[in-house]
Amino acid sequence: MSDRVIIFDTTLRDGEQALAASLTVKEKLQIALALERLGVDVMEVGFPVSSPGDFESVQTIAKTIKNSRVCALSRALQKDIDAAAQALSVAEQFRIHTFISTSTIHVESKLKRSFDDVLDMAVGAVQYARQFTDDVEFSCEDAGRTPIDNLCRMVEHAIKAGASTINIPDTVGYTVPSEFGGIIQTLFNRVPNIDQAVISVHCHDDLGLSVANSIAAVEQGARQIECTINGIGERAGNCSLEEIAMILATRKGLMNIESNINAKEIHRTSSLVSQLCNMPIQANKAIVGSNAFSHSSGIHQDGMLKAKNTYEIMTPESIGLNRNNLNMTSRSGRHVIKHRMEEMGYKESDYDLDSLYEQFLKLADKKGQVFDYDLEALVFIESQSQDDDQYQLQHLMVHSDSTEGIATATAKVMVGDQVLTEAATGNGPVDAAYNAIERTTKRDIDITSYQLGAKGEGQNALGQVDITASYKGQRFHGVGLATDVVEASAQALINVMNLTYRADKVADYKQQKSKQKELGGV
Repeated sequence: MSDRVIIFDTTLRDGEQALAASLTVKEKLQIALALERLGVDVMEVGFPVSSPGDFESVQTIAKTIKNSRVCALSRALQKDIDAAAQALSVAEQFRIHTFISTSTIHVESKLKRSFDDVLDMAVGAVQYARQFTDDVEFSCEDAGRTPIDNLCRMVEHAIKAGASTINIPDTVGYTVPSEFGGIIQTLFNRVPNIDQAVISVHCHDDLGLSVANSIAAVEQGARQIECTINGIGERAGNCSLEEIAMILATRKGLMNIESNINAKEIHRTSSLVSQLCNMPIQANKAIVGSNAFSHSSGIHQDGMLKAKNTYEIMTPESIGLNRNNLNMTSRSGRHVIKHRMEEMGYKESDYDLDSLYEQFLKLADKKGQVFDYDLEALVFIESQSQDDDQYQLQHLMVHSDSTEGIATATAKVMVGDQVLTEAATGNGPVDAAYNAIERTTKRDIDITSYQLGAKGEGQNALGQVDITASYKGQRFHGVGLATDVVEASAQALINVMNLTYRADKVADYKQQKSKQKELGGV
């Protein structure tokens, strides 16, 4: 009988904190729902005490998710644990994850305490968290560089205090597989109550060894792996969930260990996270990179034609990558679109068929042929639309004089219930379009990055524009998709404009509440 490893996903905590711009609550919920479909056992969705926005997103996700256990992070402080417990209290089942540093360099330089003081804090935090739930995880931050005697002592006391999961992180990605596996083996040999808790590992990829270290730890008895989609996270990132899942699936005969991951959801979840987080996947990335199932060598191609498993140890279909390039045209009906969405693994509740079909027809008229990846792009754009959008692009006309290097643009934008039209010039078509749109919205934002890519392949690919903008000390990410790159650029800017508008509304609401509180206290 196979043993099972718990998959603990921290895309929305460790992964999200490394992004150029924070995700919105809606975007985080989208990812959480995708992770639930993927089959993760536990999802760590935020650090509630860090900000009101993080608290709200944790609470929103906790209300919604039913089939995965929702977890929130806290330092070994009562205020952190209180915030986590409050945000998670709406969940059917939840976990509080508390941590403290244990390595000598962290204890002395960061915490400026003795190890005994840190030990007391850890025990106190676990005991306090147990008042809210019997599912408490404790992490020994920088365990990979912690003296083994101290680590064994900390683990034993944390379990005795009530921690049901003990996490051993290689926080700075310093160890190598034989070394990290040895740490786990030593804990099992020396900690007397080790059988009363699940041993977890959380490995970073600074030396490119996070997956290898995690597998080495599982071989020595660890039964929870903490990871992220596409390996996103601090610095060089975290252990990659998709790589762990496919190692366990592909080498099941060797390891005799399995997970609850539905591998056919991997491709879709990976694409969603890449899109929402504005983090492109490198072409040669294992499992989900665009070259992962490509074969260029003549010898390899010959082998593939004779038998696929000569050079493919897994199929693209096994991760939900459907190679069906069936093209659809403006003559295709709703039933065809619905069928293709079902083939790609989407449920009817994931999109609005009428809205999707309307967008499909517009795209089909422009491109002639529409492919699966186009439909997914349209679903993504639909999911980004908000009921309370203040700004909507109605029309954009751009003229560029390449000889003079000057472009002119006219933008018609719905602002609330008014339609405003402005014209502007710029150094190029995108610059002119942005200047015209900014005149209609009267919002002063600073675009800090602009990325142009393609969604799909060949001359019929959709242009994808990702921008990061700074506004009142915050960073916002906007994305646009269209057959025309100028239109895609404009959509990305409108996306950011709406995000900044909503941020202002939230700030105004908080200010009013603060004033009401002050007046009430007088």
